[in-house]
Amino acid sequence: MRINQVSDHTTQLTRSAVLFPVNCYLVREDDGYTLIDTGMPGGAAAYIAAATRLGAGITRIALTHGHLDHIGSLAALHTALPDVPILIAAREARILDGDHTLATGEAQGPIRGSYPQGATRPTQTLQPGERVGSLEVIAAPGHTPGHIAFFDPRDGMLIAGDAFSTYTGSAVAGIARPLFPFLKMGTWDLPTALATAHHLRERQPAYLAVGHGRVLAAPLAEMDRAIAEAERKCGTATPRAA
Repeated sequence: MRINQVSDHTTQLTRSAVLFPVNCYLVREDDGYTLIDTGMPGGAAAYIAAATRLGAGITRIALTHGHLDHIGSLAALHTALPDVPILIAAREARILDGDHTLATGEAQGPIRGSYPQGATRPTQTLQPGERVGSLEVIAAPGHTPGHIAFFDPRDGMLIAGDAFSTYTGSAVAGIARPLFPFLKMGTWDLPTALATAHHLRERQPAYLAVGHGRVLAAPLAEMDRAIAEAERKCGTATPRAA
């Protein structure tokens, strides 16, 4: 596993799946570390060891969404750290429970990607605007209906999950990159993902951290290029989300 401190408060943990790298993040708080996402199965011991090596324990686990490559080590972490709370968006929790029905106003396409059956249940659900330690919860649907991102106002770090990718080139969820078609294959609705990309861009983050690929410092120009490509794929410019 590669450990890379990417800002004053955030450390990127990268493990390789068979075909692509998967990132998780440790965000330092006064009471320890928030672990954002848990990657593929087999990473629990390494994440716990990394937090210990960095000087604190994992005190909470927060999930951007419920795909296997983001919650694969959750069960093992829960076994090792049974008192640590597990947080996910309320909308995404429904999908983890097996409810794939779509609400009025949501795009009526199939929910894609690998959701493991019998996944460890969250202990707390989140709504946009709430806080997880220092992190603000931001609705970021598109890749999945209940996808969320986390913004750290202390240093401008945006942890965007799969709302963006930077692996083999920057892209909005729903756009394939050379050698990395999986972000597109796992995305529920591209127009919704594009509206989310605009919304996240309006935060003017100082850093963009993603589920797959490197962290971008000063990412706005790269985000703009990815958004412009997604607009071309959609066939029209999408109004910026409110």
